[in-house]
Amino acid sequence: MIRKYLMSAALIAVALPAFAADQIQIIDPYVRVSTPMSKSAAAFMEIKNISDLDDRLVSVSSNVAARVELHTHKQGPNGAMQMLEVKEGFEVPAKGEHVLQRGGDHVMFMGLKQSLHQGDMVTLNLRFEKTGLMVVDVPVDLSRDQPTETAQDPAPVSTPEISNEDVTHGEPEHTEPTMDKKEGDM
Repeated sequence: MIRKYLMSAALIAVALPAFAADQIQIIDPYVRVSTPMSKSAAAFMEIKNISDLDDRLVSVSSNVAARVELHTHKQGPNGAMQMLEVKEGFEVPAKGEHVLQRGGDHVMFMGLKQSLHQGDMVTLNLRFEKTGLMVVDVPVDLSRDQPTETAQDPAPVSTPEISNEDVTHGEPEHTEPTMDKKEGDM
């Protein structure tokens, strides 16, 4: 009986990564830093949910930084754009996607433990509410200027103008000198 149980558990453990890939696809991920000496970085990607169930990216982690969080940009009371942690995560609707892009939602690495250079690979752990853990190796790409428009979304999106000069990095807990980055630096 115990042997049957252990065998079933092993088969489920082997099948889980394949299940995750059948539910969620990570498209065109990349990490960007402003300089090799930067103490913060950001990751961008398209998260595509090919299942019939809504899902949610609830947390992220990586061994290259002291803290890794899900972030977004919000306009503050003085009109300046701020990067803020999104503790509830990002919804990824059934048969839909959620795009993490510069100037919008993104993964934020704070307190980098090592320098990141063009072509380096960063292991990123993405935890989804229903799909579970996905481990993705993400390249560092410093040559991208701005996100490219996707063919599926030709309609213009109405968003507030983002001025890189006034972008701050969120709440007071994120204002340590080594983590004070502007979005234009990423």
